[in-house]
Amino acid sequence: MAWVVLVLSGLLEAGWALSLKESHGFTRLWPSVGFVVMLAASMAGLAFALRSLPVGSAYAVWVGIGAVTTAVLAMVLLDEPATIVKIVSILLIVAGVAGLNLSGGGHA
Repeated sequence: MAWVVLVLSGLLEAGWALSLKESHGFTRLWPSVGFVVMLAASMAGLAFALRSLPVGSAYAVWVGIGAVTTAVLAMVLLDEPATIVKIVSILLIVAGVAGLNLSGGGHA
């Protein structure tokens, strides 16, 4: 259950990051509200997951999911350039998170 909550929290991290961008410095109401709600939910989910998961692996998974999802959605939805360097970097983030979990650090 902790892993499911952690993955959902990582996706919410991407949501609050994109909402922050769309809030234009908190000058637009609904993206600002979305940011606050998703930030709080993402942190609450991370806190819940950390009750039973090791902090190093759990935090890496949370940040990795958020970073990868944010980068991909920014390329798809916000027309950020999808360069080969960016795509390889995203794959390296995924490989790093997987490596941490395969090293035994991801099991409670």
